[in-house]
Amino acid sequence: MTPINPASLGAPRGYSNGMLAPAGGRLLFVAGQIGWDADQRFVSPDFVPQFERALENAVAVVQAAGGTAADIGRLTLYVVSREEYTRDLAAVGAAYRRVMGRHFPAMALLEVKALLEPDARVEIEATAVIP
Repeated sequence: MTPINPASLGAPRGYSNGMLAPAGGRLLFVAGQIGWDADQRFVSPDFVPQFERALENAVAVVQAAGGTAADIGRLTLYVVSREEYTRDLAAVGAAYRRVMGRHFPAMALLEVKALLEPDARVEIEATAVIP
């Protein structure tokens, strides 16, 4: 994929403004993933461990379809507390790089009142283009 970052928008930090998918790829839409394990137990009550696991879960779906983290063109993050996200931003960034490396797809982050699972702090959706 090719990042699209017009100079008129300034330099993005930790995301791309757009991602251009190569011709012939197959679209994969990944359902919202939360920070729990295969037994559907949360890895922690805390935001950062849940964020990392939710991102790992999203990447696992992409890998199961034959792709890699680099094939993700868009991430949407739903958080129950924007303050929690910004307070732990350095740790969130470190967790992100452990899972995604230096690949920064188009992203959106939305603060929501609640998620379906009451103990979830974050939910992550992804769209990937599988070569």
